[in-house]
Amino acid sequence: MPAIESRPDLRTPNVFVRAARLFAVAITFAWLAVIASFLWFIWLIPNEEVKLDAKADGIVVLTGGSSRISDALELLAAKHGRRLLISGVHPTTRQQEIARLMPEYRKIFDCCVDLDREALNTVGNATETRRWAKEQGFNSLIVVTSNYHIPRAMAELSRQLPDVHLIAYPVVTHRVTDMWQSEATAKLLFFEYLKYMVAQARMRLDPLI
Repeated sequence: MPAIESRPDLRTPNVFVRAARLFAVAITFAWLAVIASFLWFIWLIPNEEVKLDAKADGIVVLTGGSSRISDALELLAAKHGRRLLISGVHPTTRQQEIARLMPEYRKIFDCCVDLDREALNTVGNATETRRWAKEQGFNSLIVVTSNYHIPRAMAELSRQLPDVHLIAYPVVTHRVTDMWQSEATAKLLFFEYLKYMVAQARMRLDPLI
């Protein structure tokens, strides 16, 4: 009786091949989703200075970038708001030290500027701005921060102040179009995108009551 040759079982290798292909497809779609959401985030960032015609009860500037405070003081001097909160000031920094750097605004510093020394990040900025706005009885605020920071700042402030009308005033420190020529700008925007996505996830998982 002739011996029956056994054939190798090819099913197991085929399973691994199919799993590898599915994994590769999943990774590809994940990267495409990241790229698409990053481009959407980039679209949210203002790329040009704005001419503000609107007025609000108050103005809040989030420290951390050049020109933010001077732009906020210029808005206050032009009577776009009644008071200004500078949020995120170093605990050891005195009001006189900031005023000394911008002597042209000394008078409004003495009467109409408040400093927040508690905030350490954007979440803290939003929390302290809520406290300040409630103390002042403000129903509208102009928000001054760097243009790339506007999406996250507005999201955090909107969460803390759902009944307050917020007007964004972006200070253009990094133009979105520069990311194609500048590796530093591209990295800055991508890391800000990651912070924004983490903030959005946190706010959905831990909504304010």
